[in-house]
Amino acid sequence: MIAAVAARGAIAYARRRGMLDQPGQRRSHTLPTPRGGGIGIVLACLVAIPGAFLSLPGPWSGWTTGSLALALLLVAAIGWWDDHRPLRQWPRLGVQLLATACFSAALLADAGLAWAWLPLLVLAGGWSINLHNFMDGIDALLAQQGIFVAAGLGCLAASVAQPALAGGAFVVAAGCFGFWLYNRPPARIFMGDVGSGSVGLLLFAFGALLWGIEPALLWPALILGSAFVADASLTLLNRFLRGRRWYAPHREHLYQWLVRSGRTHARAAAWYLGWNLLVAAPAAVVASLLPAMALPACAAVYTAAGATWIVAKRRCMRRASLKDRYVAT
Repeated sequence: MIAAVAARGAIAYARRRGMLDQPGQRRSHTLPTPRGGGIGIVLACLVAIPGAFLSLPGPWSGWTTGSLALALLLVAAIGWWDDHRPLRQWPRLGVQLLATACFSAALLADAGLAWAWLPLLVLAGGWSINLHNFMDGIDALLAQQGIFVAAGLGCLAASVAQPALAGGAFVVAAGCFGFWLYNRPPARIFMGDVGSGSVGLLLFAFGALLWGIEPALLWPALILGSAFVADASLTLLNRFLRGRRWYAPHREHLYQWLVRSGRTHARAAAWYLGWNLLVAAPAAVVASLLPAMALPACAAVYTAAGATWIVAKRRCMRRASLKDRYVAT
């Protein structure tokens, strides 16, 4: 409810402040659209997640709860600033890494884990924030992914009797759903950096908290996010190998090629939903129920995701080329 009400208010605010994403060569929409609606997800999570952590049974101290709230505030604040006045990538990245470091340090202290994990957690958190920002380019896609992954993490937490963690993850899913109501095609508002970065942080944080409780749950958690992780990672790797700036705006993700080849935003998002429901969800269930199969299942899913990305992108590129030739004639 909070996310939906805030998203509706953000539409009027964005129009009043001129926070509109204009159509362009590197964008997939055709009409000026307000941005910044993800602030509703942030507000909902800041209100409800601490309540879940402090009222439901769980091993997390007030320090971990506070560090998660602080990290979310930092990432949301730099994203909100960027939505109003675009920033260079390095100040944004610096704040994002600081936020993930604060949360990761609290997690390691609370779980009694080795501090040698800190650099890896910081890098993983920074990558999650940015990959979800990269994947926020068509109507409903990121909100849909946030609902699926957060709900899946909540189910994993419930399976190991962690009500606080499950409750917090379901809060994230509910917040994404509240925003999705205004972001489904045709979108009335976009999430903006305030939302995309925050969703990336939250999904990383709940995955890391699960790992801190039961390390074997890392693999099903990674499986849940396979569609976005594979698309963002392979696209960025491809740009790097071609000598292009990985952080520069572009339209080379698979979801963007799906739209460029003539598919609607709804159909492109349906491709990712199909992968999540038909591949990621069953594989995550297998990985959670059969710990000995968790790592092989995760490797198999990412191998399949990579192969799917290559084949689908080539077909989309051919289709887009034929479409451009037809338009030219």
